[in-house]
Amino acid sequence: MAVKMDDGARMERRRIRIVTGAGLTAALLAASYQALWRDRCQTWGAAPDEVTLSLPGDELLPAADVVTTRVIAIGAPPAAVWPWIVQMGSGRAGTYTYDWLENLFGLDMHSADVILPQFQDLNAGDEFPIGTGTLRVEAIDPGRRLTTQVPEWNWVRTFCLVPDENGTRLLLRNRIRYPGMNAVAQFGHRLISEPGGLLMERKMLLGIKERAERPASDQHQAGWPRALCPPPKQRCPPADK
Repeated sequence: MAVKMDDGARMERRRIRIVTGAGLTAALLAASYQALWRDRCQTWGAAPDEVTLSLPGDELLPAADVVTTRVIAIGAPPAAVWPWIVQMGSGRAGTYTYDWLENLFGLDMHSADVILPQFQDLNAGDEFPIGTGTLRVEAIDPGRRLTTQVPEWNWVRTFCLVPDENGTRLLLRNRIRYPGMNAVAQFGHRLISEPGGLLMERKMLLGIKERAERPASDQHQAGWPRALCPPPKQRCPPADK
């Protein structure tokens, strides 16, 4: 009987050590994220001046709780990058990231590997469903900038294409607000959502880069530009010779 009690006591002490160790590890990871990793997570690929750059669209959510600026260099001009951005969305060309993961949340993402002419005509004020929300085009400057907002999610996103001598610097700015959430809850939410956001957006930006840097002949559906030419307000790429 005493042996059984000793075994039970040892097991209980072992469980306490495991729980305590797990708690200390989680606390250490949380503290190290805030101190060492958060800035890198929020500003992946961005230069210091790009992080502080004021972008059109920032004014739509000035009191944001989270602001991220992530950047990728693309070896193609903005004109070659823009079609891949303008066609993005739920039920459209997807977001070039982990479709299976996004679709677990009912987002209906199916990333396209070609430019889709039917999704090239986009205008300010256009709205599209995304999960339980509605994505609204707030501003668009073809070839330069696209700003969207999902009011239900308190989320504003801006793509900004900056030409440089090597092609394009693609800036992605997110502004997010957590109304009604206290500081402790926000901290816990950020520990999950911010690294998760980097994981998804890194894949997205790399996906845009890979697609835009392909030879033009590999970017279009069969029949483009004649059979599937976009509306007259859009410029068709030259036909292959």
